Amino acid sequence: MITYISDNIKMPIFPKRKTTRWIYQVAKQYNKKIGTITFIFCSEDIILKMNNQYLKHDYYTDIITFDYSNENIISGDLFVSVETVKSNATKFNEPYIKEIYRVMIHGILHLCGAKDDTPISKIEMKQLENNALNQWTI
Repeated sequence: MITYISDNIKMPIFPKRKTTRWIYQVAKQYNKKIGTITFIFCSEDIILKMNNQYLKHDYYTDIITFDYSNENIISGDLFVSVETVKSNATKFNEPYIKEIYRVMIHGILHLCGAKDDTPISKIEMKQLENNALNQWTI
């Protein structure tokens, strides 16, 4: 089950059922099944606090993924900073909704086992994101 909630901000507008089907499709390509996934759309202040508290990082980020997966069943809480996504969309000259989808699938890819903690894995993650985005008609 995939749920979408907002924490004291306006929920981004996107087709939730179609997005859910897309996420299921991407997970299936990694031989993963969906357990319980919650996307929480929040402010950059909340992301910064969580980044400090749980990851000991003192910077803003667009998404933080808490992974509760068990073997081939992926589960997690994915906190998305809507403000940071908007800022990145402008910075990278991308449509806001495309950047929302990129960040969302980035979190899902982490749950599927993809990493981005080295320069090479960051390049690979970007390719995985692009492959997944190409499956979505935006």
